[in-house]
Amino acid sequence: MSSTARKSRFHSPDPAAPQAPCESPGCARTGDFKAPKSPQNLREFRWFCLDHVRAYNSSWDFYKGMNADEIEAEMRADSSWQRPTWPLGKLGARSYATAGLEAEIAAFAFGGPPRPAPKPELPKELREALNVLGLTWPLDMPTLRTRYKELAKRHHPDMNHGDAHAVEKLKRINLAYATLRGKLTAQPQPD
Repeated sequence: MSSTARKSRFHSPDPAAPQAPCESPGCARTGDFKAPKSPQNLREFRWFCLDHVRAYNSSWDFYKGMNADEIEAEMRADSSWQRPTWPLGKLGARSYATAGLEAEIAAFAFGGPPRPAPKPELPKELREALNVLGLTWPLDMPTLRTRYKELAKRHHPDMNHGDAHAVEKLKRINLAYATLRGKLTAQPQPD
């Protein structure tokens, strides 16, 4: 059994309910579901039955009674989880992002050094094979062969007492090696 408590479903009655009647006028059912009293008082609750808490929540308007400036201030505070924020570059430290941006702008505006061409995107099967073997592209055959031998020796079932995990890992290594070897032998080799 898990040490964490099981979460109740959203429509389950609150176990901390006071077992009092629903606060909706004329309702005789018990108030098992809580709803905040007001936007200014979010930690105090009213208790309703399921039908009335749904009606209460559907008519809830957090911004009711606020003007446009108050709504905007509340939304801005919510975007930073009600925590204070500071402009970039303040507090005696210069932001690395700002410095990098300034260098990019200077290079663009004044014809700075040319940027390297973007690397072509590798097919998914080659990226997966490279990840399995822990290699990067471009790759040559001797590097591939050396890495394959190292991993095959480390994950061979005989070296791991027949562990099923090692068998599966070796299968993935063999498949990755075959994929990359096929790609390397299909490429024309430099003279």
